[in-house]
Amino acid sequence: MEARLQKIMAHWGIASRREAEEMIRRGRVQVNGVAANLGQKVDTQTDKILVDGQLVSSHKPPPLIYLLLNKPAGVVSTCHDPQGRKTVLDLLSPELRKGLGLHPVGRLDAESTGALILTNDGNLTFALTHPSHSIPKTYQVLVKGHPTAAVLERWRKGVVLEGRKTRPAQVTLIESLAKNSHLEIVLKEGRNRQIRRVAQELGYPVIKLHRSSIGPIQLKMPKLPLLHEGKYRLLNDAEISFLQERIKRLPVKDSFEVRSGIKA
Repeated sequence: MEARLQKIMAHWGIASRREAEEMIRRGRVQVNGVAANLGQKVDTQTDKILVDGQLVSSHKPPPLIYLLLNKPAGVVSTCHDPQGRKTVLDLLSPELRKGLGLHPVGRLDAESTGALILTNDGNLTFALTHPSHSIPKTYQVLVKGHPTAAVLERWRKGVVLEGRKTRPAQVTLIESLAKNSHLEIVLKEGRNRQIRRVAQELGYPVIKLHRSSIGPIQLKMPKLPLLHEGKYRLLNDAEISFLQERIKRLPVKDSFEVRSGIKA
């Protein structure tokens, strides 16, 4: 059955759909020896798909891998960067960088640090980046100045960005320092640079931003040492089960398999 090429690539674990689209635009993907077009439909039973000159096959998919990375500042949350900056894949071992299709789920901006999931599970990536998902993500944020109780309450209730109000958030003052304030913020949405933009709008710009957890998935786990910046670990069975539950919660009409025509 035919399906859009970028969706097939995501389903096979080659890249997220966004990354797959970029790979197609850059001419890194061929179908039957011809450079692929964005939105092109292919039949996995008859068409030959090559990525960077390597033939990929739906019959021998790579094993599913789930990693938690503590992203350092200055590293971009993409598989490839046109500007030549270090990417999260550059932090992985050579064995994980090639042929397994690992890619980040969502993004942290280049200046931010902390928890980032990498996987080659296309269905999971689709589910976790779907607008309906609401996994709480916890951030430790250092802002300039001392926001008042009224400002913090406004932040909790939502702030209008580009004509649309942000969802309610948990915002807690952890510590007031001489010139700055340490906040803990829990979000259930992930609009582009949301915390930085809201903080700027309220007059208390972000100095440092660190994501400490994604739901129950934490950089510091009981009985385990802290996952240091630039390091990664495999998710445990309970963490993987928690994430896979998100696939089941998607409305049927929005599930990856239904929309792409691909059967799991």
